[in-house]
Amino acid sequence: MNLGQRKAGGGSAVLTRWGMDSEYGVLRDVLIGPVDHYRWQPGNAMARRSRRLGREFDPVLARAQYREMLDAYRQAGVTTHILEADSALPYQIYARDSSVMTPWGPIITQMYSPWRRGEWKPVLEFYLGQDIPIYDIITAGSLEGGDFMVLEPGVIVCGISGERTSPEGLAQLQAWVEAEGWEFRNYSFDPYFLHLDVKLAMLSDKLAAVCGQALEQEFLDWLQGRGIELIDISYRAMLELGCNVVALGNDRVLMPNDNVELRDKCRARGLEVIDPDVSLFTAGGGGVHCMCQPLRRDPA
Repeated sequence: MNLGQRKAGGGSAVLTRWGMDSEYGVLRDVLIGPVDHYRWQPGNAMARRSRRLGREFDPVLARAQYREMLDAYRQAGVTTHILEADSALPYQIYARDSSVMTPWGPIITQMYSPWRRGEWKPVLEFYLGQDIPIYDIITAGSLEGGDFMVLEPGVIVCGISGERTSPEGLAQLQAWVEAEGWEFRNYSFDPYFLHLDVKLAMLSDKLAAVCGQALEQEFLDWLQGRGIELIDISYRAMLELGCNVVALGNDRVLMPNDNVELRDKCRARGLEVIDPDVSLFTAGGGGVHCMCQPLRRDPA
């Protein structure tokens, strides 16, 4: 059984029912991880920081916040799909990481942390069950979706910390993307920052949120050289996952309720902000961007 539709050397078919060519086209369908078995993991730097600050995990409140987030998507006209829960996967809720969507279909990734390595199974079963053609599966090293961005049509950016995304996984992905004729840009950073989506997020066409204090100037110059306007947030806001937001399209952005700094800057630029309370999830290491995998966006 051939699980991937990728053509060696490029020329893979672009999906019509599913897929995306940007991070900001109107979001129509999204894959969300289940909350059933979620709990903070001590191997996650953000969760350890929350413990140091005296924060406590409340599973009842977490479920209420999860429902509020799902309602926010539905009110925005986005169809939500929920992964089948697996009791052995406490961080399965962060559905951004176990697969990534491309114009040619989803790529099944490979997780770095031991408690996440089994996440490929339910996400693979989801795509097969929905008859969504899989582009391919990462088999060399690790690669996690929080590092992957379809920045804009024709350009994919991928972060590399050497852990959650390894040089081997990155090289495999890069070869595939470049064979399709797209530009591929990688960005290296320290593993402390978890994923690239902690420091960078597209908000709309040619508009991004960044933490300039946590990104190298050369990378910021590259973004601006593409005509992308940057909304800068403070390092402290970044530590609270202030860049971990979801562009809904049509100048709408989904972000955590306590993300005051970016919320005010977005509204000052005329963006509509939808802000559910997801504080127990950001404290555990992942915001609204981490908890979703776009399945279908309108072409940018």
